Amino acid sequence: METSFTPFLSLSGGLMIGLAAVLLMWLRGRIMGATGILAGALMPNNLDDWIWRVMLLAGMLCGPWVYFAITGQLPEINVQVPTGPLMLGGFIVGVGVTLGSGCTSGHGVCGLARLSPRSMAATGTFMLTTGITVYVVRHMLGA
Repeated sequence: METSFTPFLSLSGGLMIGLAAVLLMWLRGRIMGATGILAGALMPNNLDDWIWRVMLLAGMLCGPWVYFAITGQLPEINVQVPTGPLMLGGFIVGVGVTLGSGCTSGHGVCGLARLSPRSMAATGTFMLTTGITVYVVRHMLGA
């Protein structure tokens, strides 16, 4: 398994995520944690709260089409994992997000920018777990 690194796309994506996080904090006073935004859209407090969440989620889903409009091709998506393990992984991530009180966007992007000790611990845990998982999958399981 080879991981391709695209510096320009990675940098531009990071800049867009950072800009979106800053704008959401500035305009709504809210942290851009994707799982919290999704949870709030599924169980909103009021209509105004629901509207901005659904609009942000729709923007996330439209990303590939914006890419298509700019480049003339859809981004290549090549998932080499069967559906069962993929769903299990999604469930495990969901449990981790619940136990960690947030996801990588909330803790890693917004929490680190606010110098939150809890976010520093959570992001360190994310990174360590990811490194161990990649090592086990690629070097011990041979995938």
